Amino acid sequence: METNVEIRRLLDVMPASGRMMTKIVIKPEQAKVIDATFPLPWNRERPIYINFDLWRRLTKAQRDLLLLRTVSWLIGVKWFKPDIYQGMAIAGILGTFVESAQADPVGIVVAGGLTTLAMVRIWRTNRSQQTELDADQAAIRVAQRRGYSEAEAAQHLLSAIEGVAKIEGRSGLEFIELIRSQNLRAIAGLSSVSVPESFDK
Repeated sequence: METNVEIRRLLDVMPASGRMMTKIVIKPEQAKVIDATFPLPWNRERPIYINFDLWRRLTKAQRDLLLLRTVSWLIGVKWFKPDIYQGMAIAGILGTFVESAQADPVGIVVAGGLTTLAMVRIWRTNRSQQTELDADQAAIRVAQRRGYSEAEAAQHLLSAIEGVAKIEGRSGLEFIELIRSQNLRAIAGLSSVSVPESFDK
């Protein structure tokens, strides 16, 4: 596998929003096959780090789904979207400024506390297990536009999760990977048991 050719191919596989927001970075020294750090609000670019020495051990379909899943997770993290917690955070920030201008210590504490609570909730929502499952489903939807059936895409992503664990020398899957795998088996038609819709919401 020639790295630059593979990067160009992966960019073609990505949705347009992924090409705009993410960047593939070659990182041969990392122990993980593919990695991405949780994007904070001030990060303009969302890098995806790939160890291509390990990456080439996966099949083309596994690589496609693994990349699409990582991209879907990165672009799925929303810090600024209209909901009650965003409104609370904005109200808290504005209230802090107003109370600071009036030198009201009680008001500052209340407004600051409101901001903190709202930001913690936004953070937890973006880091939730449901967000992980949503990223899998978003990747499968994009893969369907790339010629995969829903069941095929789910199977390839499932085998990629298991393959990555072996390549990285892990003895087993992490808790969230086990949940994702069960959900993917249900989507692929390999199991009648899926993760409940209310899971982690």
